[in-house]
Amino acid sequence: MGDRLTAAQQRAANPFHVRRPVRGRAGARTVARKAVPGYGPTILAAGGVLWVPGPPKKNGGLKKPRIAVIHRPKYDDWSLPKGKLDPGEGWRTAALRELYEETGMRCVLGPELPTQHYLVEGRPKEVRYWAASPVVGSFTPGREVDRLEWLPPKKAKARLTHVRDRALVDALLALPRGAQG
Repeated sequence: MGDRLTAAQQRAANPFHVRRPVRGRAGARTVARKAVPGYGPTILAAGGVLWVPGPPKKNGGLKKPRIAVIHRPKYDDWSLPKGKLDPGEGWRTAALRELYEETGMRCVLGPELPTQHYLVEGRPKEVRYWAASPVVGSFTPGREVDRLEWLPPKKAKARLTHVRDRALVDALLALPRGAQG
């Protein structure tokens, strides 16, 4: 519940929202500067690095975890589950919703991973990620995501299209054992 954005936080997330005095009027009031064409407010999104423990080793213990990577036919890329926040939706709620919508799995979120910042068609985008473990559910191919593969970290990183996604796999592996979620 404490993860909803206040109006002030939403304005702060938009680098193009600047208040300036209106000239030529008594009692200078402020107005929002219009967005630059092709630019707009920051796109807010959330997602997760979905993982399961690795299979058992012959000598006991476990192999490295398996990471879920998804194929999005619209972009023809391999990515981690993520998506835009709905109006008024909190970060963690959006991450759980997107994990379910894209993988068919209800998940438990673990520690937050590094936030990604990049441009999409000239607009700034902020994506917050969490380590995530599936609790129940199964993948069904759909229009938005047509494939899901569980891969060891090295193969997952090689499969991911964007370098920024590979860094999130490293961040997950850097968490102390047992703290991944």
